[in-house]
Amino acid sequence: MMVQRAIQVYATLDDLVLAGVALWREMSRAAVAAHGCFRVALAGGSTPKRLYAALAKEHGIPWESTWVFWGDERYVPPDHPDSNAGMAQAALLNHVPIPKKQIFPWPTHSGDPWLDAAAYAATLRHVFGDSPTWDLLLLGMGDDGHTASLFPGTAAVQVQNTWTTVGEKGGDPRLTLTFAALNAARCAVIWVAGSGKAKRVQEVLSQAVGLPIQGIKPQGSLIWMLDGEAAAALPWV
Repeated sequence: MMVQRAIQVYATLDDLVLAGVALWREMSRAAVAAHGCFRVALAGGSTPKRLYAALAKEHGIPWESTWVFWGDERYVPPDHPDSNAGMAQAALLNHVPIPKKQIFPWPTHSGDPWLDAAAYAATLRHVFGDSPTWDLLLLGMGDDGHTASLFPGTAAVQVQNTWTTVGEKGGDPRLTLTFAALNAARCAVIWVAGSGKAKRVQEVLSQAVGLPIQGIKPQGSLIWMLDGEAAAALPWV
């Protein structure tokens, strides 16, 4: 499958965040105009947190028609400092008028991550039907080339027949969407910032190295949004 890929480089992290706000605003308005709602899957991490804090101050977005999901979650309570949902709640969701019934964090309370992963898949099927077609899917990339909680060499990377599964890092369970769900996106955006990821960015954009991030091939468009430091090793920048 040919994927429409764009690589956008911004001089500073502040510029990257401003571009992210503009993209969210544009895509949310277009989605609501097209089918009445804007469905977005959020990422964890420090760079998305900067975006969420900026979005919390943005008034030109149809928040009442926004539906929020997450690409992955650590298996911790929502009030835990490591919770992706808790971070997004504090940085963004507590400050904008999205109805609570339109916010769908991963369940992490049963004590059985496999049961909770299956419960999230059932929620997605109830909301989306046959395919979780995110209007916008936000992703990051780890130093090791992972995305969501799909880590190199783990069983979760190979799961194809479900929308959710249990990943792991250092023996700790993670709840994550699979490629089957991630690649249903109308638009996937991979956010990367910082000089520490420059070599990996260059590698995954120029070579077939088989890292999980290279499995992101959405049905729609794929946009890499990089700050200048993350893009520093790209030969064309």
